[in-house]
Amino acid sequence: MAKARKKRTRYSSTQKQTILAAAQKEGLTAAQVQKKFGVTPVTYYSWRRKSGATRRRGPGRPPGRPAGVRVASGGQGDVRTEVRARVRQTLPDIVRSEVNSYLDSLFGKGRGRRARV
Repeated sequence: MAKARKKRTRYSSTQKQTILAAAQKEGLTAAQVQKKFGVTPVTYYSWRRKSGATRRRGPGRPPGRPAGVRVASGGQGDVRTEVRARVRQTLPDIVRSEVNSYLDSLFGKGRGRRARV
């Protein structure tokens, strides 16, 4: 037996704006908006996007830094910079070696090159 669907609710522009304003003022998550107002998270995010009210929660992160990675303090930033530089220097050699190894396994050692004399 199929689960009965909940009847769709149509919200007026005023209702949408009221819900969005309340959610922003109170700092509610989509799940909290659903509990409080009965609006599904997908609908809530759609309203936010259409209204231009999208914003990042919490402190901003510089672009390119994955979530959960914190900036090191107390001189550790220098170590991090050195490690990054070393990885960038070493990585091309590792990739080249792995690619050559793979190609050798596919086509054999010669790979169409002439033998050196």
